[in-house]
Amino acid sequence: MRSIIPLALLFTTFNATYGIRLPFEVHTQTHSSHISRRSTNIGVKNIGNAQYIGNVTIGGVKARVLLDTGSSDLWANFPDTQPTSTDLGESLKLAYAVGAATGNAHAATVQIGDYSVDNQAFLLVANTSSFSTDIHAQGYDGLLGLGPNKGSVIYKKLDGHTGDTVLTHIFEQNTSANAYITFLLDRKNAPSEPFTGQLTISELVKGFENITSMPKLDVDKVNKLLSQDQHWQAITDQDVGIIGPDGNPIQVDSIVPSAPDGTYVAVFDSGFTFNQVPREVSDEIYGRVQGAVYDEKNEYWTIPCGQYLNISISFGGIQYPVHPLDTVDDNFNVHDASGNRVCIGAFQPITSAFSLLGHYDMILGMSFLRNAYTLLDFGSWADGASGEKPYIQLLSVTNSAKARQDFVTARFGGVDTINDPKWALLPPSQMQHSPISSEEKKKAYEEKILSRWPYILVGCLVGLLLIVGCCIWRFCCSAKARARRAKKNKKASQLFATEPESTAYLPLESPYRQLAGQSQSQLSLNNQHHGASHNHS
Repeated sequence: MRSIIPLALLFTTFNATYGIRLPFEVHTQTHSSHISRRSTNIGVKNIGNAQYIGNVTIGGVKARVLLDTGSSDLWANFPDTQPTSTDLGESLKLAYAVGAATGNAHAATVQIGDYSVDNQAFLLVANTSSFSTDIHAQGYDGLLGLGPNKGSVIYKKLDGHTGDTVLTHIFEQNTSANAYITFLLDRKNAPSEPFTGQLTISELVKGFENITSMPKLDVDKVNKLLSQDQHWQAITDQDVGIIGPDGNPIQVDSIVPSAPDGTYVAVFDSGFTFNQVPREVSDEIYGRVQGAVYDEKNEYWTIPCGQYLNISISFGGIQYPVHPLDTVDDNFNVHDASGNRVCIGAFQPITSAFSLLGHYDMILGMSFLRNAYTLLDFGSWADGASGEKPYIQLLSVTNSAKARQDFVTARFGGVDTINDPKWALLPPSQMQHSPISSEEKKKAYEEKILSRWPYILVGCLVGLLLIVGCCIWRFCCSAKARARRAKKNKKASQLFATEPESTAYLPLESPYRQLAGQSQSQLSLNNQHHGASHNHS
């Protein structure tokens, strides 16, 4: 993502939200990790509906950190007082959807809420000049990843358990508690906002306990060979996954090979300000709005701020309405070419965060998560194979009727003109389509190949086996044929060897030759006999 949104555009981390192994007393090379546990309810500060901040203390120095379910590492930059920490001798780079944080791995005592973890590994970022904005002016000093160990770059870089995540240490210290986190994100400038933002660890926010009765959405698994790309992701309901502004389902083919027909695979990531959806979905939501213009530079739709759009997303048989103040965002003081104030379409075409491996279709960021109290249960990711499968539960906190009234109050000063013809959607035949860049076309082509590499690999192996099998079969057939011919020839030769020699072609013998063959002595005797007879006569 690019553009004006401080968090989503700069540090919308997407480095593997995997499951997490919890509760644990860690040991570094020099110290043993110690953690104390008292309370788990952590206040969350909302800055302009663009970023949600929690306070942590690292090495005795307070740091404001973005709370991100899409990554697992802790990093911070301290412009003034430096924390008391130990350099672990490893330089690291944490790459995000946009930008990267670089520095050295350190260990220090980290406090979050009433939790305290000794010798917690984190990335100390010494220089922020490479960032596109002044993060401290934006209201934060670093980022706290709320994902699992397997998604942690620091964990992979350091030996043993030295690099375990903050949540790993907290959960493993208290194995009797369920390994889950919940978060509730508030909405600025909404007339009837009834709550403040909160993050909890293994506890529920008071008044929202009913979330445990909501459907358990199984976490959609990616290919095990690429488990580091596992995110908190679930499959929408079939054929009704996204209901558009005209009340009809938005039907777009999923890029995830294993996704059932008529569904989308959605990632829940608090690191994104705006939702990232397939371009066709974004066009279906905003392309029929009168006066809508697609901003090619910033890659989002701009629309008149008075446009009321009713969108909902379905999971587990339940529709979760999106507040119209979230669908048509007025938090960033955007103006069109004529200087008129316009709003941003918060369902943004997915570009920089597009999944080349085809693991997900869309990312539901803050503009959706404000509409649902969210529970992420790590299950077997924390407890091993014996645990329950990881799952997600969502409790809707947006009432459609109240949301409409909020919109009328905020955008029309309390006078409902939503039904004015100027707000009517254009017919489908007049729908605008946002342009697709050559880079996006290239990514789509690459995705079709890369996302199906297991199937291509299996197909190649099957093809290779068939070729080898055919070669072996032909060889065997040839060998058998040669053996049959040899056997036949052998029988024939044996037949000719045992038969008597034929007389058909021997020369005929004359009787004179047979007479000539008599012995000379017998002829002589005959002569003598005849002679004797003559004398006697």
